[in-house]
Amino acid sequence: MKLSVSIQVNGRTYDREIEPRLLLVHFLRDSIALTGTKIGCDTSQCGACTVLLDDVAVKACTCLAAQADGCSVTTIEGLAPDGRLNALQEAFWTKHGLQCGFCTPGMIFAAQALLRVNGNPSPEQIRHALEGNLCRCTGYQNIVRSVQAAAAAGVR
Repeated sequence: MKLSVSIQVNGRTYDREIEPRLLLVHFLRDSIALTGTKIGCDTSQCGACTVLLDDVAVKACTCLAAQADGCSVTTIEGLAPDGRLNALQEAFWTKHGLQCGFCTPGMIFAAQALLRVNGNPSPEQIRHALEGNLCRCTGYQNIVRSVQAAAAAGVR
C-alpha cells in the first residue's frame, strides 16, 4: 500500500506516492535527489542526517517521510539556494569548523537551533547543544569556534 504525501522541501512542494515505512532521509536523498543530508549510522546517534522540519531540528533517519506530510523541510541545500553560503555556513568555512564535511549539515542545523534560542552561548552550552552530533575527524574545537563566530555575527 502506498501513501500520498505532499512535502515542501527548501520552498518547493513535492507530491509523491511513498511506502509507509520510507524514512525522511531516503525520501530526501532517493526520491528528490538532495544528497546533502547524509546517512551516517541509521540509529540517530551521529546527527549527520539532521534537517529542519517546520523549523525544528530532527534526525531524518528516525523520522518517517509520512510524518513530514504537509510540513516544511529545510536541508543544507536550502540554506544556500543561490549558491552563496549563509552566515552560519560562512562561519564554519572561515573558522575551519568542517574537515571532511560529512557531519557538517547536522552540526550546522544543531548550531542554528541553539542560536535561535541563545544568541550568545558559552562554549559549554555549544558543546551541550552539539552532543547529538558526532564528528569523526575530531574537529570539535573548530566547530565550537565556528558557532561562536556565527553568534558574534548575529546569526539567529
